[in-house]
Amino acid sequence: MSKSTEVDNYIAGFPTDTQKVLEQMRSTVKLAAPEAQEIMNYGIPTLALEGNLVHFGGFKSHIGFYPAPSGIEAFKEQLSVFKGAKGSIQFPLDQPLPIDLITRITKFRVEENIAKAMAKSNKKKLSKS
Repeated sequence: MSKSTEVDNYIAGFPTDTQKVLEQMRSTVKLAAPEAQEIMNYGIPTLALEGNLVHFGGFKSHIGFYPAPSGIEAFKEQLSVFKGAKGSIQFPLDQPLPIDLITRITKFRVEENIAKAMAKSNKKKLSKS
């Protein structure tokens, strides 16, 4: 089974209204990180590029978004209107998704992961010299 099929199956397990919001979340993060690979990780849809970028999942009354603690910290002011914790945000199902904010957070995580990967690569090159 392909990873995209696994994500399709995950989304299909929710009520129709929740599926629509999950698909909106999915397309938003994929547009923000087109080079990322879509996988299932921790039992929820995940985008990966040089490691995990963002995860999202469906719940009874919200969509969970998991952009790592750094993604939350970088946008804490804009995210202050939502419930959340160190590494998670809850977007209520009865409100529109903040598409622009999700896009900016995902792009931030892409830049962060690429920078970490480059720093790690440069460190390896230096240690071999």
